[in-house]
Amino acid sequence: MDVTATDPLVGRLLDGRYRVGPQIARGGMATVYEATDNRLDRVVAIKVMNAGLAADMDFTERFVLEARSAARLSHPNAVSVFDQGDDDGLLFLAMEYVAGHTLRDQLRDRGPMSASAALAMLDPILSALAAAHDAGFVHRDVKPENVLITDDGRVKVADFGLARALTTSTSVASTGGPLIGTVSYLSPELVLKGSADARSDVYSVGVMLYEMLTGRKPHRGDSPIQVAYKHVHEDVPPPSREVGGIPPYLDALVARATARERDLRPADAKVFLHQVRRVRHAVDHGVTDDPELTEDLTPTAAIGGGRLGDDAIGMTELITAGEAESIGSDPFGLTSSSDRTREPEDTLVQAPVESDEGPQPVAPSLATIPPARPWPPSPRPHRRRGIVLLILVLLLALLAGVAGWYYGVARFTTTPAVVGQSMERAQRQVEAAGLTFSVAGSEFSETVPAGDVISTDPGPGGRLPNDGTVAAVVSKGPERYEVPKVTGLDRAAAVTAIDDAHLSLGHTKEIWSQSVPAGNAISLSLPAGKSVRPDTAIVLTMSKGPRPVNIVDFTGQDGDQAEASLRQAGLSVDRRDRYNGTVKAGLVITQSPQEGTGYAGDTVTLVVSRGPHLVQMPRLRGVGVTDAEAQLKALGFEVNVQHAHPYYGLGYVVSQTPGADDMAPKGSEVTIVIA
Repeated sequence: MDVTATDPLVGRLLDGRYRVGPQIARGGMATVYEATDNRLDRVVAIKVMNAGLAADMDFTERFVLEARSAARLSHPNAVSVFDQGDDDGLLFLAMEYVAGHTLRDQLRDRGPMSASAALAMLDPILSALAAAHDAGFVHRDVKPENVLITDDGRVKVADFGLARALTTSTSVASTGGPLIGTVSYLSPELVLKGSADARSDVYSVGVMLYEMLTGRKPHRGDSPIQVAYKHVHEDVPPPSREVGGIPPYLDALVARATARERDLRPADAKVFLHQVRRVRHAVDHGVTDDPELTEDLTPTAAIGGGRLGDDAIGMTELITAGEAESIGSDPFGLTSSSDRTREPEDTLVQAPVESDEGPQPVAPSLATIPPARPWPPSPRPHRRRGIVLLILVLLLALLAGVAGWYYGVARFTTTPAVVGQSMERAQRQVEAAGLTFSVAGSEFSETVPAGDVISTDPGPGGRLPNDGTVAAVVSKGPERYEVPKVTGLDRAAAVTAIDDAHLSLGHTKEIWSQSVPAGNAISLSLPAGKSVRPDTAIVLTMSKGPRPVNIVDFTGQDGDQAEASLRQAGLSVDRRDRYNGTVKAGLVITQSPQEGTGYAGDTVTLVVSRGPHLVQMPRLRGVGVTDAEAQLKALGFEVNVQHAHPYYGLGYVVSQTPGADDMAPKGSEVTIVIA
């Protein structure tokens, strides 16, 4: 049955502005429609919250505040939020309409992606998330369904309208609200505590990377609760276990992003994007193994974990926003942790141990030890032995205390707080504490000056053995790149130059150019050599070559007007004025090329008539016929000799036509009469 045909919202005008069109998708939280913005005459996507959520006043107030904040996020790889409204109880968002398909569609239709393609896909995704994290937002629901791919290949991340502000509490458990997200991509801290930060988005992207590489989700189970349990208790396996040919450093990148202990993950999407680009560079250059890169990316401690126990949030509130891929998917409830039984943590249970000699006795549990009974009075002869035993017990207790103090306290040193200090000063302070200082790496930072310490492992106040090593990450200062010069490069080379400069190609425009051949780059929207932030959106201007011109035939028309029209069309004109006895002065005699299509700057030759060439007639009366003919022919005339009546045979000119001193066209006929 056609869902759209029975949907009462289709055709409705929301907020007096948005005309609701066909249904695009439907999930547990909202339904998305194509709509027309009548005010701006554009197509938008309208997301209408389901009635159950819209009726929740706390959710409504939080939704309005967060939607307004998300509307301030502007990035070429993020789906823009245009508007938010409430139409008679219908809570909705107006968003950018993106024609194309989702990453989920691509994975379903084409299967796993190559390492290079998967990393390339992550670049715009992380660019959008980095912009959100810089603006103080965490997405909370990163998944393939929320990655849109336009028909021309651009990538956009959707659903920022449901992001949570980092400046407010991100703990759902504290507010009693539902845990919103898709169970396959939930970070362990969201499952355990309902809290999220930028590292939670990084975890979700890491899970997506695993799925893009293998075509499968890392954690699978018969029910959502089993999947959530695995997020907390099991590491994401290396993708090379499923697909051959994946280099170790790519396995390490996945492990770093999906570390169950969030302190081991990249701090935010910008840091993860930098790591992804390092790995992508190695993959694109055919590097099969890079031990240094693998070591840099491998989590520096056990990936950690947690347990799903009574401290976890109520799992019946775990709701997905689109776990199923088809229209009509519903949210699901999960079994509460309180419904599960487990043995008390303070009870020791131990079974008999089997051996070749049969069951062996085992140490009794705390529950099997009988209560102590008072000792009977010792005979006096044994009093001295009791004193000796007491002294031995006290000595042993003292030794145990000293050993416990040494192994628990004395052999450890507290890591000094050196974050924000210069590397030299930090090294002196660490060594003064009896520890070894080492540089674990360097990272860009917008807030920490170059050469200063960004972080240490262990962190300030951490404990490590007296001869331990404090590994510091040193700031490289703000990350800046120079705008490349692309003039004259073909499109592929220009795009490569932009990518190598860590810039983001916003869009491309084409213009006519006389100097740059068609298909080559003319310029970028920022001057070459300018230092800018990474992922700065930039416009590439490409040449379409010389502008084509339709050549009109001006033969027989006014020469001045013909010349002006040709020059106005962008053509060069070679004008040649010639005497012509048949074409009126000022008119075009011939044109080359006469018609067709040319290009701006091409030359058109015009031959324009100057009219007939007039020559002054000589005085020929009394001149012999031979001399008269010679003079006239020398001037370019044709001669017609006639005899006078009566004719005497003298051979002298008695009259001429035209007459003496008259002007006659060169080449015309002159008549002389001889007697």
